[in-house]
Amino acid sequence: MITSVEGTGKTIEKAVESALLELKVPREDVDIKILSEGGIFKKAKVVVSISEDALPKYQKHKKFVEEEKELEEKAEEKAETEAKENKKKEKEVKKEEKKADKEEKKAEKEVKKEEKKAEKAEEKSEKYCDPEDFLKDLFKVLDKDVEITTLEDEKYITYMVNGENLGEVIGHRGEGYYALNTLLKQVAKKGDKKILLDIGSFREKRVESLTQMAKRLANKVAKTGRFIKLDPMNPSDRRIIHTALQDDNRVTTLSKGSEPHRQVIIFPKGDE
Repeated sequence: MITSVEGTGKTIEKAVESALLELKVPREDVDIKILSEGGIFKKAKVVVSISEDALPKYQKHKKFVEEEKELEEKAEEKAETEAKENKKKEKEVKKEEKKADKEEKKAEKEVKKEEKKAEKAEEKSEKYCDPEDFLKDLFKVLDKDVEITTLEDEKYITYMVNGENLGEVIGHRGEGYYALNTLLKQVAKKGDKKILLDIGSFREKRVESLTQMAKRLANKVAKTGRFIKLDPMNPSDRRIIHTALQDDNRVTTLSKGSEPHRQVIIFPKGDE
């Protein structure tokens, strides 16, 4: 705190006013000491000091001003700190919102993916029908009175169709049967067990017939030592031949060629 100021001016009064202006106190609270009265070529010079009885007032004011300034600085510092913390919190909130938005979009994407998957599964499911219902409707259209029996074991589900005049459905060489068997597998929903069809015991008779033929040809191959190539067969008939001879130690079987001309060849054991 400044308590004394030296002032100069053309006159003593001007010098005092200059000092009071710098000291920032009224005239009644100061003591004035004249150092020089000045003259034509010399300025007046004075020393203006706060008087001893007024000094405590200004000291108290100074303390008040300093405390106010300190409080203002602390308030500014607190406000600045709070502003920084708020900015930091806002940044964290935005970060969390961004993260939540990202997770929400990801969840929505997963939901849409699952919905799309479910829609595809539903569309796919709509393409299939119950095999027994399919057969009933088919034979109803063909005006055939049939009885359908379902047999099921660990590997297969067999649909046995019995009735009168089913030969025209089966076909001369089973063409109708094989076509219907393929169609049934297409409309039936895929499961763990294979679908088999038997119309008028055709499959049973076909298995018996092809098994007998396979064993007869196997005897011939074992006797002559020469392989035999069968006529082209559908996959179902070829499977019957392979199954019939799989335990025969004298011969082995092999399918060769491309559909629909794929053939079964019976070889002597070791001549594959």
